[in-house]
Amino acid sequence: MKADVYREFLTPDDEEVYESIGEWPDSDESGARVLTLHDDSGQSLIFAYDALPRSVRIHWVNDQGIEILDFFRESATRLSFTSGQSTKHISVEFSTVECTGTMEIQVTPHLSVRDRLLFP
Repeated sequence: MKADVYREFLTPDDEEVYESIGEWPDSDESGARVLTLHDDSGQSLIFAYDALPRSVRIHWVNDQGIEILDFFRESATRLSFTSGQSTKHISVEFSTVECTGTMEIQVTPHLSVRDRLLFP
């Protein structure tokens, strides 16, 4: 079995995050960066990322406070934020010896999460 080679989790600084999506990340008690995002319909999504353990977490609830998704994954390698005229996105790339993948989170105008994990 191959050993997993450590790869750095590349994350933008807080100012780049703010410039892309208009929100400043906070810190939780463990030092992870946390964004709390809301869409036009009242849903909210908490997106947390931590560069050292290469992890991300998504906790998404609807406008009535009912959980839609609670997602945690390690082995993140790159985090990016993009914005267009009417949409804002978060993209996370993952890589291990066994698989690679990408998670796309649409922040505006409505929340959505797409995840693809591929095995070679």
